[in-house]
Amino acid sequence: MQKVFVKELTDKQVVETPFRVTAKHKINDKNGKPFLIIHLSDKSGTIHGMLWDRVEAWDAEIREGEIFQFKGNVQTYQGKLQFVIHTVAPLAADQYELSDFVKSIGQDPHVLFDRVNAFVDSVESPQIKELLKKTLDDETVKDRILKYPAAKTIHHASVGGLIEHICSICTVMDFMAQHYKQLDRDLLIFGAIYHDIGKLWELKIDGGFGYTDRGRLVGHMQIACEMVSKYSQEIDGFTDQLKDILIHIILSHHGRLEYGSPKRPKFLEAMVVAMIDDLDSKIDSVTTYMQSELDNPDGWTRYSAQYDRYFYNEILKTKINEKDS
Repeated sequence: MQKVFVKELTDKQVVETPFRVTAKHKINDKNGKPFLIIHLSDKSGTIHGMLWDRVEAWDAEIREGEIFQFKGNVQTYQGKLQFVIHTVAPLAADQYELSDFVKSIGQDPHVLFDRVNAFVDSVESPQIKELLKKTLDDETVKDRILKYPAAKTIHHASVGGLIEHICSICTVMDFMAQHYKQLDRDLLIFGAIYHDIGKLWELKIDGGFGYTDRGRLVGHMQIACEMVSKYSQEIDGFTDQLKDILIHIILSHHGRLEYGSPKRPKFLEAMVVAMIDDLDSKIDSVTTYMQSELDNPDGWTRYSAQYDRYFYNEILKTKINEKDS
């Protein structure tokens, strides 16, 4: 069956086509009956899907980041198209083209990789520099880092999203170290590169973005800590104290225990890594959501369950129009 893209959908259209699930929220209506809001996406955009039947069963089956076949009808609600879902079916990887559903980052990932390596070249600590070079020279790392996302759905969920995220944070860290002279720039650059590098084994890209068994069982923080131990084994002068400092940056980069970090940041550089990671992630996530809502006639997005608010969109729309003109 031919793929129907989001941008091709029209009011009162009956459609059966695959979409990638980029977000899913279970909500109760005013009578207490649950329903699902599912963000159905492809490379052309996103439409909100509404599922009213067999909610509990489908909530367990439909997974964010994966691609399913949806059948339903398009309708206009409050001036915006939405997709009323009638049936859902799983799809095998050979039943669709992943490139139909996942955007690339819009930049050459090789160029971003070269920029990251330039940051590594500027690191002063010979031990941290060698650790980073050994990591980025690993052929498996080099191959995956150009293609993998930084997350399954929440932020930088694009082909090449991880290297985009890393390069962005390296750039911010370079500024932070210049502005705040008390910060150790080498530790900031390490944190920018290593905080999410375990995602290369936590995530998979075949059949949509999802988690590997190792990702679910171990997680990207532990994987990154193992990488530090692996690549530092034969580096002269790489002390246990340095290893503990670097591992702490990794383990604390989610900032809070309730966000999944086994340790809270205990020194400035670890705090900065956690804060800038959160900042860069949220800017990408909110921008992506707001861009999907630019057509709303009143200048506001619809309610975002993830951020528990509406977003005013006129400023972003003006910036986009200025860029395109």
